[in-house]
Amino acid sequence: MSNLAIFVIGFIILIAGLAYGASMAGVSAQWIGVGVAVLAGIGLVMGVTKTRTKELPH
Repeated sequence: MSNLAIFVIGFIILIAGLAYGASMAGVSAQWIGVGVAVLAGIGLVMGVTKTRTKELPH
């Protein structure tokens, strides 16, 4: 499994835990959805930048 896949799976687990905690705290589903979307975008950008291979100059 690639490093990106492992990072994304871990980030999904983190987002799910935060969403569950927010729902238990009484946050409305609309704001939980917004938070999940924002965190998913941040997670994908972080995953790609941390796991991509650097291109060597020619």
